[in-house]
This record gives sequence, C-alpha cells and structure tokens, in this order.
Amino acid sequence: MKIKHWFFGAILSLSIASQAQNAKKEVLFTIEDKPYYTDEFARVYKKNLDLVKDESQKDLNQYLELFIGYKLKINKAYKLGLEKGGQYQTELKQYRSQLAKNYMTDSKVTQELVQEAYQRSLKEVKASHILILVDENATPADTLKAYHQIADIRKKALAGEEFGALAEKYSQDPSAKENKGDLGYFTSFRMVYAFESAAYKTPVGKISNPIRTRFGYHLIKVTDERPNRGEVEVAHIMITPNSKDGDQGKTEAKNTINDIYTKLKQGESFETLAKQFSDDKSSAPKGGMLNKFGSGQLSSESFENVAFGLKNPGDYSEPFETQFGWHIVKLIKRYPLKTLDEAKAEIENRVGKDERSRLIAESINEKLRKKYKIKRDDKTFAAIKKAVTDKYYEGTWEPSTDAKATAKLFTIEDKAVNGSDFMDYLKAQQKAGLAVKPIARLVDTAYDQFLDQQLNAYYNDNLEKEFPEFGYVIDEYRDGLLLFDLMEKEIWEKSKTDTIGLQKFYDARKNNYMWKHRLDATVVSSTKMDVIKQAQKFLKQGKTPDFIKEKLNTKGVVNVMANSGVFEEGSDALPKGLKSQNGVSDIIKEGEYYFVVLVNKREPAAPKTLEEAKGKVINDYQQYLEENWVKDLRGEFSVKVNQDVFEKVKQQLHP
Repeated sequence: MKIKHWFFGAILSLSIASQAQNAKKEVLFTIEDKPYYTDEFARVYKKNLDLVKDESQKDLNQYLELFIGYKLKINKAYKLGLEKGGQYQTELKQYRSQLAKNYMTDSKVTQELVQEAYQRSLKEVKASHILILVDENATPADTLKAYHQIADIRKKALAGEEFGALAEKYSQDPSAKENKGDLGYFTSFRMVYAFESAAYKTPVGKISNPIRTRFGYHLIKVTDERPNRGEVEVAHIMITPNSKDGDQGKTEAKNTINDIYTKLKQGESFETLAKQFSDDKSSAPKGGMLNKFGSGQLSSESFENVAFGLKNPGDYSEPFETQFGWHIVKLIKRYPLKTLDEAKAEIENRVGKDERSRLIAESINEKLRKKYKIKRDDKTFAAIKKAVTDKYYEGTWEPSTDAKATAKLFTIEDKAVNGSDFMDYLKAQQKAGLAVKPIARLVDTAYDQFLDQQLNAYYNDNLEKEFPEFGYVIDEYRDGLLLFDLMEKEIWEKSKTDTIGLQKFYDARKNNYMWKHRLDATVVSSTKMDVIKQAQKFLKQGKTPDFIKEKLNTKGVVNVMANSGVFEEGSDALPKGLKSQNGVSDIIKEGEYYFVVLVNKREPAAPKTLEEAKGKVINDYQQYLEENWVKDLRGEFSVKVNQDVFEKVKQQLHP
C-alpha cells in the first residue's frame, strides 16, 4: 500500500476547490470511438500546471500526448477487465468513503474544536480523580443513585478530607487502590473529552463538580499544571548488541558504549565518534543527528525522557539502554511548541477520532434535518412501538412481520424508508447491547439515531450531484486505481519476474552500476600521538585490534578505538588523505584525531553484480519497459484527435 500512496500522490494532492471551466465542452479526441472532452482536458491541465517539474509538460502539445497516453492505459485496463477485480472495487469504495468525510462534517464546529484543543495543548495538567461507575444507558434511578454518591464524596472532600484517601476508599477505578486516583500529567486528547474539559476548567488546588463520561461520574482535583515540553533536536550514538552472540554480544555492546563515553569525557568529538562507531546507519553519517521530535513521537519513552532531561545545548547523557541497544544522547537544540497553523492538520485528524467528533456529528445531523424534507408516517411508527417489547432487553425480540409495522415509515425527499428497515436496525442494536430504559424511550432514541443515519446516507449517496468537484476526484481516483493495477500487471511484476530480460538489460548497461574503490581495512584512532605510534607499531607486528585495545586502554582510560570492515573510498569511517595501498599507513592527523590504517586488501572500481545493484536495475528496467509499452498501445488502439478543437482549447488556455 505504500507504493500506492506514492502512486496516487499527484491525484490526492490536487486541489478540489477550483474546478470552474470556461471552455465549451467538445470532443477533443476518441479512442476506439469513445469520446474524451475538452472540459476534462482543460480541468486536469490547470490542476496539474503548478505540480509538474518538467517544463516541457506545460506545453499543450506535449501535455496532450501525455493525456492520450494516460487514457490509452485506462482503456487497456478495461479491456483486460481489471475493473471487475474485488480488490479494486473494495479500494475504490474505501477511498470514496475516506474522501466523503471531508463533506460529511461541520467545518465551523470542527475549527472551534481544533482551536480549543490547540490552546489546551500548550500546557499539561496534573490531576487525580474519583470514579463512580454508571452505564451510559442506565435507568434514571440508577443514574441518580450514582450522582448522589459522587456528590456526597465531594462534600467530604470540600469539608477537608484528603482527596487521595477518599479515592482509595470510594473510587471504583481499579487503579485507585494503588495510586490514590493520581493520573499524572496529561494534555489534550489523552483523556475522554468531557473529562479533559473539566480538568482544564478546574483551577489548580480545586475540585470539580461531578462530571459525567461514558464510564460514570467523576470528581477531579487538579494538583498542578506546567507548560508543554515542546520539541528537541538531538544527536545520538547507538551500539546494538549482536543477537547471535547472546550474553557476550550484550557485554561487548555495553563495553563499547562505555569506552565511547570515556572518550567523550576526555574531550573527543561527539560527531566524529558517532560517524565512526554508531550502529544507527541513517544518523551516523550526519554525526548522529536525528530529526526533531516531541513527547510520544518516538517508540522509546526512556529515550525521550533522557533527551528532554538534558538542559543545555551540547550536554550529553550517560550511557543508557533501550530496546534498541545502548545510547548516548547529545542535546542540539530545543524548539517551542508548534504554532496553530503548523499543528492544525494533525489536530483535525485527532478531533475526527476523538469523542469531540460527536459534537461535529450532532451539528451536521441538525443541518441535514433542516436541509431535506422529511415526512414520517406516525401510524407505522406507533405499530413499531407496540411491536417492541421488553424481550428486547433479554436479546430475544424479533422484528414484527405485521404489514402495519413494515410499511413505509418515512421519506427523505423522494427516498422511502420502510418500518422493516428500522426494525432491522433495532435488531442490530439489540445485538450491540442497546439498553436504554424504559422500552418506549429506547425506541424513540433508536429512531432518532436511525433517522440521522439515513439522512447521512442520503447525503453521502448524492455527493456527486451536490459537489461536482467531488465527482471529478472520484473519477480520477477510479482511473488511478485501474492504472496502478495495470502497471503492476504489465510492467512492475514483469520487471521482477522476467529474469532473462532483466539480465540482458543489465548486461547492456552494467557500467551504469559501479562500485567505487573499496578497502578491506582496520582503522585505529586516538587523540594522542604517542599512543597512535604504539598502535602503528603493533599493526606492523600483525597484532589484532583486540590486542591493541587491551595493551593501550589502561587504568580505565580509553586511548584508542578500532573499527574493521570493508569501506568504499570517501567513507566517513576512513581518514581523509589515506593512500589506498596495502599495509600499514602513515599516521594521519584529522582535526583532533590521529589515525593509522591497516589496509588488508584493495578492491578496484568495478561494476556491481546484478544482485548487488538489483534495486536500481529493476527501477531502470521498469522505466524502459513503460516507454516501449505506450508505443505498443498506440498500435493496439485507434486514436483520432480533433485538431480544430484542440487549437481552440489552446487559445482558451493560453490566449
């Protein structure tokens, strides 16, 4: 799916706000007598104009060729019947549902909730709570009983009884027995919305009024608040134990990180040590630099806490262990919290998944009830109410088949919804555990929910009529899905499975895939000239790196580090100016370090094997196949361009 996300990037990034066209709709060209019109061509060209990087694609003659090529591929997909595939139909349905969410919402309410969430995210609140459980669908009597319990506890707290002791004694949150109701620090989106709102509205040291959530009634005591920590930028050195070596590998990793830490304390460069020894291959060439992050963005909480615990840029931690290995972290820079504009998209996404979404749904439901003409048949509704009995609570109720109850229940504009549909909905809710009491109230509640569901479905089904731009994007995505499946079938899979063709392609171009000169070498480094001279002497005597470290790292001081492997010329692990001849090198000074290198073997520049270069070769082979495939499609399908119409389009687009 990641490939598909990339493949549809251009389609999904297009704006759907400006679709108005001035061009008159005429047939621009045909493929096998199927017409393609000027309005679509002009619309797509205008939308993509600012996205294309190749200036030649802005030329209308060139763009027409690209557009025809695109439509040829779609015709090929239909010819192969790819639109009948189950996966294709499922993905199209899923995408339409995803895109429809942008229209099935109340933007004003959403933005108010986004603003509120952002303001709350600027600080973290520390609070304790007491919970009295009561189900969302409890009877009024049970709800009132729970309310009286929580109100009595609040009186005790206001009278001076210690809140933690009350939580330990009365709270029905199982964790209260251990933590006395303490929830620690939290910010927006960490708690259910009603609880969060109460916590942020309660002053430090005060106790809230009873708060109702889906869990029951709460009392909240806010004990502290602090600014959010923002983001940090750090560098790190990571040493990963070799899993094959078991405990010995763990011990070696710990010893290595401790040696590096000792060298740091001796004043050696963090960045240089990271380049030489860090096992994080993505950050090591950059001196261990990581992208900036905030709380909760990494997969290791302990790593985050160490990073945020560093006070000043340049400070570094002691070695510590995470699930990934051993680390030393250096603070580079602190960043304040994102602005609202920077954080807006992320917050909108979280609002849509949070309980806040209920407020948005309630708003859109209210608008739809006003937008569409709804007419209910009260006789049918009365018959349904009579047919629903207390067996519903036992899970044994069955929908009535009586004609009075199954008849038309209501209409939305021209769409009729029958009583049987509503009773099927009731049946489904029975299985889901709907337990509102008494039964008449349950039916009323379910009817309101069912009506809102049907209103949203009607609105959703008519989005293409309500919003032409929505229809344009769906059409483009439909074509994009087909094109992806076609490319996978005709190009991508072939490039991976056609071993003979791939080998021939590689053989004709093998000089495009070259290794640089490589050295099989051991690199020894130190900040002390006398030490590196001794290391050079040992290397000339044929001593191993372990022997050298044992002899020269004494009394808890790490004087030398050694790194063995096969390195390409220009590697950060090799000192600059190294002569690539076999044997022990002269001593090379680079910055504050002295290096000596034992070159065991020199590998000349040479073509990579097909296996070594396979990813790049396959990518190039795919491009080669596609270029030739489009030429074949022009021979397979009949294409006729209306040049007179095209000239008018060019005048309209580039007057």
